[in-house]
Amino acid sequence: MNTQPMATFSQASEAAFEPLLADRLDEVLRVEQRAYAHPWSHANFLDALHSGYQAQMLMADGYVLGYFVAMKGVDEVHLLNITVAPEFQGQGWARVMLDALAVWARGQGVQWLWLEARVSNVRALHVYEQYGYRRVGQRKAYYPAGNGQREDAVVMSLPLYP
Repeated sequence: MNTQPMATFSQASEAAFEPLLADRLDEVLRVEQRAYAHPWSHANFLDALHSGYQAQMLMADGYVLGYFVAMKGVDEVHLLNITVAPEFQGQGWARVMLDALAVWARGQGVQWLWLEARVSNVRALHVYEQYGYRRVGQRKAYYPAGNGQREDAVVMSLPLYP
């Protein structure tokens, strides 16, 4: 595994999805902690893996470009976590992961993709809206925000038609 982050990776770089497995959680947690003020914990990831959720890492040359975790319901998939490593943000990798998620979800026969995003995460909201997600609601005080505060979440959905 490379330990020095690269400044950029182009879309032409060879990237591939790999299952996110428990023995790779340390790599994912290092990215998670750099990307968020309130990161998922090791236990959060383990719970998702033990529950059988769809969990994929996007890798290139030994670097974790990003990852996602999604939970399948009856006719929907709920995106629980999608993260692009900070040093690779703004290069289109989120869209690559959203494409992979949509392909997997269609293969599961679901009709909808759902997610929540912090109201303050304008960059992510823009990515989701550009992808086709629509704002459908708001969850009050959904996310921790430090100092005992909470932050609202925007609820978004994307219809998947056969």
